[in-house]
Amino acid sequence: MDRICIQGGQPLSGTIQIGGAKNAALPLMAASLLTSETLCLSNLPHLADITTMVHLLSELGVEISMNGDAPNGGHVSRVFGLSAKEPEDKTAPYELVRRMRASVLVLGPLLARWGEAKVSLPGGCAIGTRPVDLHLEGFKALGAEIELEEGYIQASAPNGLKGARVVFPSVSVGATENVLMAASLAEGETTIANAAREPEIADLAHCLQTMGAEIEGIGTDTLTVTGKSSLQGGDYQVIPDRIETGSYAVAAAITGGDITLTGTKLELVDAVADVLVRAGAEVSETDDGVRITRTNGGIKGVDVMTEPYPGFPTDMQAQLMALLTVSEGASMITETIFENRFMHVPELCRMGADINVHGASAIVRGVEKLSGAELMATDLRASISLVLAALAADGETIVNRVYHLDRGYERVEDKLAACGADIDRLED
Repeated sequence: MDRICIQGGQPLSGTIQIGGAKNAALPLMAASLLTSETLCLSNLPHLADITTMVHLLSELGVEISMNGDAPNGGHVSRVFGLSAKEPEDKTAPYELVRRMRASVLVLGPLLARWGEAKVSLPGGCAIGTRPVDLHLEGFKALGAEIELEEGYIQASAPNGLKGARVVFPSVSVGATENVLMAASLAEGETTIANAAREPEIADLAHCLQTMGAEIEGIGTDTLTVTGKSSLQGGDYQVIPDRIETGSYAVAAAITGGDITLTGTKLELVDAVADVLVRAGAEVSETDDGVRITRTNGGIKGVDVMTEPYPGFPTDMQAQLMALLTVSEGASMITETIFENRFMHVPELCRMGADINVHGASAIVRGVEKLSGAELMATDLRASISLVLAALAADGETIVNRVYHLDRGYERVEDKLAACGADIDRLED
């Protein structure tokens, strides 16, 4: 099992290319099931979760080709062609779904196009239950019959899906994506109320429009979809990864460095940028991305609450906590999205951080310096937070179980090393 070894204490300076958004790419790949024509997606990152989705779609009869690879580790020229044929078995098996929660996104397209689907209940990171109830209630509103048997969702719509009003009791990115894809092939008009507003939702909607879908209200909390009898193929480029952008922005701030992030947009990380500025970093837009510096003064404590987009993203909570461990004063982070998302706290405390968790809030009292230690990653975002803390710590840090990291961050050690980090991957 690979480990990452970091000698901390170096201010980082340089340029990092931001890849395509994993959380946008996965639903776009699932959307290929909605058409018999080829959907060509560019700017897909090289990540374990992308590979898992490739295996799952292949299992469901999708023919996938990779056409080209961008030079110098870039992404824009990396194009996947996905052509969906009717699968003999419309089952997403446990063995694949357990590796990645986003696998459940094949349910809506399978159900909409072929009237049936059997999908294992998902696995993924151990950060709470994240139930799929909202997905299933949305499909029921569209006329699907749903049963849960032996750990599988059995869904059928023998007469096809019918447009309806779907009101989510709470905001769910995955449920919005799943129902949006299903509605694009449902008969009549579907309204999705209290829809998630994340950029990845808008990206999916724009891709579906490219495929011929009729969608109004993109970027708002109410989506109106006029169903089509079929969709076409198309060419579409995945948006930049806002969480990767935010994570490397924290790397600049926590080390007192100067990093330019290319291939991304400031508007994708407005909430994160606002917090970093409050904490003492400088953030500016460039022609091709974002520059983050902290060359004067220390890090100031800030209070933050995670919220659905456009609020501060839960996927940046752990990274921000790493930054605040070396701040001046105290901070409070309140997690409102997922339970069990403070599992990185004990590991940060092993490095000398002063953090106390009270229910859904964590009080972080800044310390002058963290110390290197041997650490264990527990989930994707926790793993990058430990890497960030290690960059600022005195001495050597070993981060174990970095397979979590490989699910969402491409070539992380190469990107950080190019900016002056003393970081190596140790292969067992």
